[in-house]
Order: sequence, then structure tokens, then C-alpha cells
Amino acid sequence: MIRACPALLVSAPASGQGKTSVTAALARAHARLGRRVRVFKTGPDFLDPMILARASGAPVYQLDAWMGGEDDVRARLYEAAGEADLILVEGVMGLFDGSPSSADLAARFGLPVLAVIDGSAMAQTFGALAHGLATYRHDVTVHGVLANRVGSDYHAKLLRESLPPNLTWHGHLRRSALARDPSGAKPFTLPERHLGLVSADELADLDDRLDALADALAEHSDLALPPPVPFAPVTHASAGASLNGKRIAVARDAAFAFIYPANVDVLRQAGAEVVYFSPLAGDALPACDAVWLPGGYPELHLDTLAARTDLRAALHAHVDTGRPLLAECGGLLYALDALSDREGHGAAMAGLLRGTAAMQTRMAALGMQGVALPEGELRGHSFHYARAAIDAEPLAMATNPNGGPTSEAVYRRQRMTASFVHFYFPSNPDAAARLFLP
Repeated sequence: MIRACPALLVSAPASGQGKTSVTAALARAHARLGRRVRVFKTGPDFLDPMILARASGAPVYQLDAWMGGEDDVRARLYEAAGEADLILVEGVMGLFDGSPSSADLAARFGLPVLAVIDGSAMAQTFGALAHGLATYRHDVTVHGVLANRVGSDYHAKLLRESLPPNLTWHGHLRRSALARDPSGAKPFTLPERHLGLVSADELADLDDRLDALADALAEHSDLALPPPVPFAPVTHASAGASLNGKRIAVARDAAFAFIYPANVDVLRQAGAEVVYFSPLAGDALPACDAVWLPGGYPELHLDTLAARTDLRAALHAHVDTGRPLLAECGGLLYALDALSDREGHGAAMAGLLRGTAAMQTRMAALGMQGVALPEGELRGHSFHYARAAIDAEPLAMATNPNGGPTSEAVYRRQRMTASFVHFYFPSNPDAAARLFLP
């Protein structure tokens, strides 16, 4: 049965135009009107979804036609259409950038585009840019435009009047509102660090910021719902391997924060019990059959992690007895002998895999990754600033589907699997489940 729900793909001419802030403002503003809002993020991203989940009040999943496959995208949209009053999809980079691009996603699934354009340094050219976005591809429908970083009401009037008649004006956000709250004490903008936005859990005033963004948007937008979009049903793939009776311990805190909700769903749907523990808080390794050390920011917590000699011993005992462990990116860095931050401060890590790593100021790797493992092929992505010297032969090498230079190694010691790749379990639920089996 076809389901219909109002939906928008929030995109822009380029990165840095304010897509995440606008999507968060829309989500919070509509949610405060009593509407059920489901938000998705295009492509492999952990940090934006954390912010958007707080804004909307619901988990935020990825939509990526390569990493997850078309059926995965279609199934998630169909499921959301059955429970939401509005679906928002935040795009990645510029509308037409990458392969697959946000435009490809919009065209394939019939998502109308809301173009967010930074109007801070232009007037009538705003309309020309919007016209170009709307006409560049005949299979992409740009429904409307929202102006960001607008200087004044008169500036907004110039921008609005520059639009061609077929494009809907969705309002604007003032530059002054984005800079400070009414008391002049707190910025509304969302702070960033080297991997992107600061994690949602690290921002004590995040809800205040989101409410302020929603207030600023509601002042200059009628928050009308876009037209409904039809979504067709499809079934999610499931794991053939069973994890019934298996208990998987997942590290989760500021050092190990990069966890796709869809990955946890795959494990639970295969029958696993998922329990969380915090290395930073001093939690002991729970009694478990397998361990997952996801990515995050171990480089920001070196001394705390180094002091966890009890956890180090427990993880060594776990791996030495042949039980599974998956270490991804930040988890891999923690699994090495030592890690240094960008200032050169180093500390001993878990020592599960011989090698060292150091953070650098320039990006070391970026790109989609596909890798053939003994358990099956898995897809995911790589994005990090670390240089590692690992004294082990790779089990496999990942490849970039777009021909990019990033090709990450995957290492294995007994049933421990370690790599810079962040795996997306729905790309092959069966292979993902087998990573956690003896």
C-alpha cells in the first residue's frame, strides 16, 4: 500500500550554507507545533544526526543509495511515512555534488528540494542562483528556497523578489539572530571541531540553541507543510546468521560516540542483546560474548583511557580467548599500543593490535569504502585525521567506489576485526552479524 507524507530534501549550492542549522530549526519548529517529524541524513555522517535527533525528538537514520542500497532507503522512507506528519532529509555537500549526490536521491525517490542559500553577500543574484539550481536537472524538483544569514528585512525583500515565480519562498533566518541570543550572551550557531559539529551530548545548552533557531525561523516563515510525496513499500534485508543468546557490549561515550542507529537495529533484529558501557566513566567491561568499539574522539581523552588498565586487561582476556571484537576508526586507535594528539601528547592505549597512531592537522582519509571479508562484503566509509603505523598484515583492503585515493586496511587477530572503516551493517546484515560470532 502506498503511503503519502509531506517531505523535503534540504540542500544547498555548497557546503557551509547552513543546511544543518536550517534542518534543525525546521524540525524543532514543526515539532513544537505538535507535528510528528522524522529526519534523515544523506550519506555517512554521525554528528549532524545527533543534533537533528535532539531537534526532532526521534532517531535520525542515514539514507545512502550506495552504502545501504536503494531498498534500504525506500524502506526507511516508507516506514517514516506511516508515522510522520513531515519528513525532512538533510543533503550532503552541494545539491549536485558527489556520486550518488543529493540530487540523485531526490530524483530517485521523488523528494522535492528546499534550497538553503546563504544570502549574506548578494541581492538579485540570489534569484539567479536559485533559478540555476531549479533548472540544472529536469528530474529534480526544487520546490522552494530559504535564505540564510540575511542582514535585514529589506535584504530579505530583495532576495524574495529576485526569485522566479515557480519557486516558493520558505522564509529566512537573520544573520543577527544566528550570531547571538537576545541577551547577546550565547551564539545560536552550532560549534564545530575537526570531524564536524561538536557532539550533541557535549552541548549542555543544545536545546536552548535549537529553540532559539526555531524561534528565529518561525518569525520569518509560515512553516507551511509541503505537498505529500508517495512512498512505495519494500522489505528490509535481514541477517541469516543468528545472534540469539549473544550479548554484545558496545562502548558508548564521548570517546566512542559514532554509532549508526541502524547498526544497532541489525544486531537486535538478529537476536543479540546489546548493552552499553562507558570507558570514560570507569565502567567495567560487561559480561558479554562480543565487544564493539565504535569510532569517536579517543584523542581528546588520552589520559583517561590510558588510566583504564583494568579495561585493557579485560579486553586482552576477551580477545585471547577467541571472542569477537570489532574496532572501528576511533576504536582502532584505542586498540593500538599508543596514540598521540595533534599537540604531540601521547598515551598508552589498549595494545590489542601492535602499532601506534598520531593525529594530524590535515585530513588523512575520506571516502566510501567497500571491503570483501570472509564473512561477506560490507560497505561503509572512512573519515579521519590519524596516521597509523600498524605492525600486522591486512586481512583485506577496502576500495573506493568513486575511484578516490582512500583504501583502508582491515586487520584481524583471532576474532578481533579492526579498521578505520565505519561499517554500515544494513549493507549486508548477514556479514555484519557474523563479525560478532566466534
